Amino acid sequence: MENTFRETGGIEAVLFDFGGVLSEEGFKNGLQAIARLNGIDEESFFRTANDVVHACGYVIGKVPESTYWEILRETTGIRGDDQYLRNEILSRFRMREWMIDTVKRLKALKVRVGILSDQTNWLDELDARDNFFRQFDYVFNSYHVGKSKKDPSHFKDVVRILKIEIHKVLFIDDDAGNCERAKQAELKVIHYRDRELFLEEIAGYFPGITS
Repeated sequence: MENTFRETGGIEAVLFDFGGVLSEEGFKNGLQAIARLNGIDEESFFRTANDVVHACGYVIGKVPESTYWEILRETTGIRGDDQYLRNEILSRFRMREWMIDTVKRLKALKVRVGILSDQTNWLDELDARDNFFRQFDYVFNSYHVGKSKKDPSHFKDVVRILKIEIHKVLFIDDDAGNCERAKQAELKVIHYRDRELFLEEIAGYFPGITS
């Protein structure tokens, strides 16, 4: 299998989103739980909370987490201290072991694997809990890098670090906007929707990887 994909000029690195791909989507699920507990519309609250995390600069490490929660409480009227609110989110990130198995299979093919995430300092805390960084060659976290996937230049910056031709990098994300920006940067892309479809699509790049 290794020789086959090398000879066809295939993918040499795969970058995975974290929440919604490697793990269950704790950010959205946690925010929706907070909305329910506060008696407000879940989707509207999620959109506001997602906008604020980018607008205030928390996602790229410009302000501390406390600033994010302070702004969100002022904007939406939600109740709860920082520890309570963050626990509602972090407790809902659950690793998908079958996805980690896919990562291991890619590494067995000598494909480089990395995380490309907008999960803030929470990603480090989740690794301390679940010990998943060790499975990856790279971890690109917006909180430390200073750019998020909303910035189209972020994808090319990451690929320059990899020192791989951009069309030989595969990016996997559950967010359609991130996928579109990655496509525009000329990465190969899988828009993650569900397990069955994902396994079918990645087998198109790596025949036999899911068998």
